[in-house]
Amino acid sequence: MLTTRFVQGSPNWLDVGTSDLDGAVSFYQGLFGWHFRSAGPDAGGYGFFQIDGKTVAGALQTTPGQGGPPSWNVYFQSADAQSTAEAAERNRGAVLVPPVDVMGEGRMAMLADRAGVPFGVWQPGRTRGLGLASDPGSLCWVELYTPDIAAAAAFYDAVFGWETSAVSFPGGTYTCVNPAGTEAEAMFGGLVPLADDPVEAASGARWLPYIEVADTDAVVAKAEELGGTVRMPATDIEGVGRAARLTDPYGARFAVIRSAQGQG
Repeated sequence: MLTTRFVQGSPNWLDVGTSDLDGAVSFYQGLFGWHFRSAGPDAGGYGFFQIDGKTVAGALQTTPGQGGPPSWNVYFQSADAQSTAEAAERNRGAVLVPPVDVMGEGRMAMLADRAGVPFGVWQPGRTRGLGLASDPGSLCWVELYTPDIAAAAAFYDAVFGWETSAVSFPGGTYTCVNPAGTEAEAMFGGLVPLADDPVEAASGARWLPYIEVADTDAVVAKAEELGGTVRMPATDIEGVGRAARLTDPYGARFAVIRSAQGQG
């Protein structure tokens, strides 16, 4: 379960790059009740989505030709962003944005794994990470859709020290990941064969963040009302919860789930 007790390699930040920041703010405020707070005039328009003053995600305006298409970006904790970037390169990944200081709040970098999937690194400074995790309206799980599970597992193990385990479910197995040296309850995500998931196969390999919700069906209906698209309707997953995959009005993909194990 993802918590705010972040350790090396755990997801500790999340943000969305969008072609219409005002529109995205309106969409996510209506969908999750998030409130947007600007990071100030020196932050280039970057800001924070919050619940009761606790940050659950960031957001920034992208421009044509810069920042890529609208998307959600998952960041993982690193004690040394420079060393993590170097490890990614050594293991046939790539550095998309070299490590850079962010106004004293920490250091960030954007990297890509062997399959070209972008992900972020956050080295905490004054900002340790998200202020809320696994409560309704906050990040609770991440999934990597990848063409090669073994190659992905080897890459992220070399870069972050992740451990993997196979969990059986009706119809197959699911590869879970957790930080090095932690127990099973510290699992925060999974690796999914891209070819086995028709919903994701058409859009290519990517990280997909899951937001915990109190009522999956109500969120799906609200997303459609607000101009979003349903990529996978609300579906019960035995022993896991009720999940759906969505796209915001500008093309950023994400998922929602009411987890079976309870919330809060």
